Amino acid sequence: MIDFEYRETYGYKDLLDILRILRAPGGCPWDREQTHESLKRNFLEETYEAVDAIDSGDSHALCEELGDVLMQVVLHAQIDQEQGGFTMDDVVDGVCKKLIYRHPHVFGGGMQAEDSETVLVNWEALKRSEKGQASTADAIDSVAHALPSLWRAEKIQSKAAKAGFDWPAGSAAADKLWEEAQELRRAQEAELPPDGPHGAREEAGDLLFAAVNVVRRAGVDPEEALHSACEKFSRRFREVESQADRPLNQMNSEDLAALWRRAKEQS
Repeated sequence: MIDFEYRETYGYKDLLDILRILRAPGGCPWDREQTHESLKRNFLEETYEAVDAIDSGDSHALCEELGDVLMQVVLHAQIDQEQGGFTMDDVVDGVCKKLIYRHPHVFGGGMQAEDSETVLVNWEALKRSEKGQASTADAIDSVAHALPSLWRAEKIQSKAAKAGFDWPAGSAAADKLWEEAQELRRAQEAELPPDGPHGAREEAGDLLFAAVNVVRRAGVDPEEALHSACEKFSRRFREVESQADRPLNQMNSEDLAALWRRAKEQS
């Protein structure tokens, strides 16, 4: 029998105790089997569910999803503590010290910041100093490789641009996008091996990277832009399918185009 006290409401320490109990001998077999690696997908899924709750404006759902994210954080800390590594106290201590260090305009570090733009400039400089990044290349290398690729591309480009490495005008970035599209087309027409040098994989990557650059310079979040495009396509496709008088794969291209134009007009 576990030593646990049921309560009307639970607090932060109770969460630590519950996860410790679940991981202990006699606890939950599934929880005891988990590792940092096995939980990576769960962590991402819980985070995305919290973002969905934000997008929906559902405060109740957000409260629940933030709890799931917090559970993932505490579970990772519990796993590392069992291995003789860091504890949840270390996690909290570390982030508190980081926040104090990176807000010298608030906690008496001598810097001044009258607007959010200055705060971000100071934050980046303090972050590079803290992490020993001696060059912009170091800062670019530090961008998380696990980020969604559109966001990773945007962050890499933004860091390069702040160092002065950027197109002088938006039209030049758009011209580069067109150039990359033509290179992808030539790779396909030449029937090059998709994964070989200058094949479709490489040229498609260059095309997407160039597209992110154009979008970034327009002041648009590329991930949000593509998300909106997916939502729009989904709505229009549903309309196309509902208006079709037979399966889509039995229709010719002219009929499909007509259905798509009608769906666009209605949305």
